[in-house]
Amino acid sequence: MLKAVILDDEVRGSSLLSRKLAIFEEELQVVAVFNDPFKALSKIVDLDPDVLFLDVEMPGLNGFQFLEKLGSFNFHVIFTTAYDTYTLEALRLSAVDYLLKPIDEEELHTAIYRLKKRVADSNKQVIKTEDRPTRNRLALPTAEGVYLVDKASIIRVEAMSNYSTFYLNDRKKIVVSKTLKEYEQALDEASFLRINRSVIVNLEYVIKYRKGDGGTLEMTDGTEIEVSASRKEALMEKIFGEKKA
Repeated sequence: MLKAVILDDEVRGSSLLSRKLAIFEEELQVVAVFNDPFKALSKIVDLDPDVLFLDVEMPGLNGFQFLEKLGSFNFHVIFTTAYDTYTLEALRLSAVDYLLKPIDEEELHTAIYRLKKRVADSNKQVIKTEDRPTRNRLALPTAEGVYLVDKASIIRVEAMSNYSTFYLNDRKKIVVSKTLKEYEQALDEASFLRINRSVIVNLEYVIKYRKGDGGTLEMTDGTEIEVSASRKEALMEKIFGEKKA
């Protein structure tokens, strides 16, 4: 059975959603309801839910800020809000769905269907990088399936909260619901380097280094990425063989 948590600053809204979710009691159980995002921050990890029904507009900490504060998480997200201005942000976070209040029962049914499908797909995605027959490919699990990409085709990987976006040399973008740290070890080889807090680059696609405090890298796809001062020495050593005595 799936475990659900509701976070909505309005008691009426959270109670109404709880009642509507009761029709799914054979497949989904609401294990906690929070009306204070700060209380939810300290409790939700221990609850280990499969899905969080998350209100967007909340005083003190909105839904997106809540996820940022949480850092890493393993549950799926269904946004609930009275406003339709955050749809793109929700899509960027690979949310299961985005439900407008008052929540329509048919749309809720659709959201639960999507949730079950995504959970089922996630359970099938047991392919791990180290289990692959070759070390030259990386398994990237997404909601649609698992992409197997050649490491050599990866230009860079950018982090955003709990997600990582892979930019490939065919201009394809693949968003994965795992942190950059989880891929740093898999890409710990000569051509890859984490050059700041949120970006790993494939040095094979660097066409120019501009000097500065940390400096800037220009990539073959036209992007320019700042190098943090703390990573400059590692970069110099990898690219130019320079190492401080």
